[in-house]
Amino acid sequence: MEAVGSPLTATYAHARSTPTKFLPAISTMASSYKGRFPYCPLPQSSNLPWMPSTYCKTAATIPALAPFSKSSQGTTVSKKLPVISQRTAFFTRYTPDDWYRSNLTNCKDAETSRHKAECLRVDTSRMIQDKYQQTKKTQAESTKHLGGRVNDIEFWKRELCRELGEMIGETNALTDTKKRLERALAETEAPLQVAQECLLHREKRMGIDLVHDDVEKQLFTEVNVIRSCQERMQRCLDEAKAQLASNRVAQHELERDLANKQAAHRIDDKCHHLRNTSHGISYYRGVERVDATISVPESWAKITDDNILRSQSERAASTKLRDNIENLLMVTANEMRCQFNRVNVAFTKRIGETADAKGKIQTHLAKTLQEIFQIEKTMEAIQKAIRDQGPPLKVAQTRLDERTRRPNVELCRDTAQLRLVSEVHKINETVQSLQQRLRDAEHTLQMLVHAKSALQHDLAIKANSLFIDQEKCMGMRKTFPSTVRLVGPV
Repeated sequence: MEAVGSPLTATYAHARSTPTKFLPAISTMASSYKGRFPYCPLPQSSNLPWMPSTYCKTAATIPALAPFSKSSQGTTVSKKLPVISQRTAFFTRYTPDDWYRSNLTNCKDAETSRHKAECLRVDTSRMIQDKYQQTKKTQAESTKHLGGRVNDIEFWKRELCRELGEMIGETNALTDTKKRLERALAETEAPLQVAQECLLHREKRMGIDLVHDDVEKQLFTEVNVIRSCQERMQRCLDEAKAQLASNRVAQHELERDLANKQAAHRIDDKCHHLRNTSHGISYYRGVERVDATISVPESWAKITDDNILRSQSERAASTKLRDNIENLLMVTANEMRCQFNRVNVAFTKRIGETADAKGKIQTHLAKTLQEIFQIEKTMEAIQKAIRDQGPPLKVAQTRLDERTRRPNVELCRDTAQLRLVSEVHKINETVQSLQQRLRDAEHTLQMLVHAKSALQHDLAIKANSLFIDQEKCMGMRKTFPSTVRLVGPV
């Protein structure tokens, strides 16, 4: 506590603040100072005739407060420090009972805390040992299950590798057979093209040359035979493509399953060999709450088993399809060869006059080209007319926009405003009508272009018809694909 007073030669200049407590506030001691008198500072003119050191020496005597005078300097200590009346007005004290209760409470609290700490240490030590054994056991069980999982993955990996190898071999064999079928089907295009061109050219002849004779009948028969062979080949080819797609799907599922098994094997094997002293282990907070699993052991094994069974089924279907394709190639080659020979025996030359038809086509083509030129000029005129409507429309819309800036009541819907609005509508209607006319012209132009293409195509056919029987038909039928080419070279 700060001393109240000043040296012997000094006097108080200001009032002192409230003194602080000797001991910390304790709940058990609160009653010891509730009834104390409030602190009353000394007047500013008061003098204290004692020093702190002097007070400490005479603490055994009853102090008293008296005015200080120079005559008291020579007296004894007991005379210097008279009894201070009303001591509670200067100091705050606790009672002895408060002091003993405070010590007793502190001791009991300390003893209770030590007892609780000792119990906590014992329980904690036992819990640490139990949890360590539990964690060790749990880790051992996890390692055992991971080892079993690795063995299961290795088994299914071997099954998948074996089935994948067989599926790849069957897919390659079916691919080779499909290529042979595609080549055989492509070889039938040439005979069909020859027969169709002969029929087309003979159909384009005019007058008496359009006779349904035996040559034409044999040509139709040849076309039907070739198309029938092509349809059967195409069906087999579609089946082969579908089967290859199924094989690839099954192969893809096997490969994906195998890749997943390899990745899972690598991960689980790594997890199986992880120890507490391994490198790379770390904390991943909250990972145990993330459930990313999408299967159970039964469904996991069933998926792989289904993939293998599906692959085996697709391989069996692929083998059967390859046998059917081999038989089909031999049958179709024999049928087309026989019909080709019959057509060549019955075929005779017939020449028709196609010059008139050719001239008419050329005339119509020239007129069509002239009309295309005229309609293009008309379209240009319409486009120019549409562009010419732009400036008047801009002027009318600009006027309307400027008039919207008139202040207050000047925004009058007068005759000029109505006329400007009507002008904009009329110009828009004019532009729309011109655009519609332009669309009509474009449609007409497309029709003319289509007609021109048709006439040019027909003209090319008529020009070629002059040489149908004598030069082109028999000239095209001099050769026919060999049987080896028709069955598809290996």
